[in-house]
Amino acid sequence: MLCGMESHDGPLTRLRRGHEELVLDLLRKHGRLSRGELGKLSALSRTTLYDIIGGLLATGAVVASAPGQGPRKRGRPVETLTLNPEAGQAIGIDFARRAVHVAAANVAHEIVGSASESHAGDLSWVDRTDLAQRLVRSLTGGTLEFGALSAIGVGVVGPVADPGGESAHARGVDGLPELLHKRFGAPVLVDNNTRLAALAESVWGAAAGDEDVLYLRLSHGVGGGLVVGGSLHRGAHGLSGEFGHVTVEGAGARCECGGVGCLETVASVGAVLDSYRAAGGRAEDVSALVAALDSGDGTVRDVLRAAGSQVGRVLAAVCNAVGPGVIVIGGELAAAGAALTGPVEEALSAHVLPLSRHRLEVRRATLGEVGGALGGIGLVLRESSLLSRYPTRRSEAQGERPDPEEDL
Repeated sequence: MLCGMESHDGPLTRLRRGHEELVLDLLRKHGRLSRGELGKLSALSRTTLYDIIGGLLATGAVVASAPGQGPRKRGRPVETLTLNPEAGQAIGIDFARRAVHVAAANVAHEIVGSASESHAGDLSWVDRTDLAQRLVRSLTGGTLEFGALSAIGVGVVGPVADPGGESAHARGVDGLPELLHKRFGAPVLVDNNTRLAALAESVWGAAAGDEDVLYLRLSHGVGGGLVVGGSLHRGAHGLSGEFGHVTVEGAGARCECGGVGCLETVASVGAVLDSYRAAGGRAEDVSALVAALDSGDGTVRDVLRAAGSQVGRVLAAVCNAVGPGVIVIGGELAAAGAALTGPVEEALSAHVLPLSRHRLEVRRATLGEVGGALGGIGLVLRESSLLSRYPTRRSEAQGERPDPEEDL
């Protein structure tokens, strides 16, 4: 009987893979880093870190820049490391109420492109999937290069019970992950599209680089998402971010959720338009509302102030509970600009904890309608373990035992 040999699934192998996943996670969250920066962030010993990096370089998961690239500084040029852009592509799809939005990016967070197309509200899910497939082909030239990433992130309207894939479902879309898997031949991760927009804004948009972000979308519905510590917060049953169903008027209008006086009944696109018309104004959509605002219509300003004040009170309550550093406001109503966000900030300042008052930033979303699709990519890049499943190291493939690490 041979002793002292580790099996390929032994503790040393599992520990090494954990170290690899740590390094990959840091690179996907921070982008290009030097070995020294990786050492500080990972807290791994120099010997362990350099061994892990060597393995990831050998498999092509990570690539090194040639010293001398970028601005020259004093001393020896520093080599930097990044995830390999050629390691694969991630696809994001947002199935909105009346449109499909798609986006593609590589593993280094470089966006390949995006595309959108509107459709009738009663379009079948098979036809919506056909549309998504056609749009994806238009971005990738008909050939997907999933490589090590090999996944699609999908946004849908409504709560999602299990973003992990097989049992994922949302209102009216049971079976969608399986349908998309058959079409694209890759694992599918599903989440609420508004939450995904929150993640996208923290990766590529208005809150890029911030790890604690509250996102609010003021559209035909009102919803949002929380990014906490750089990761999307979903809640126990996929119900996180339902800010539109916080009660703001006890004797208010009936909401679609069955409640009364929800924020959505006063701050959604339809509610604001109805309030403006009730006050004597005429506007069929948000564009007409903004045009009236630009023309100096005081009625529009009063309606937006009332809605913004309610939004600010709700945001203050959420901020007092979870403590974000940045608030991002998106959706069609954000086009009203300061006429809406000004009252939001006034109410927020009046009701948030004094200690937080000067530490919160309110920003307008920058990604527009493609935010949910980009968030699908963010779901793949940040929320799944798929990124760490790169090809097996050559030494392991040949049956060699990894060298014990001196600091274990």
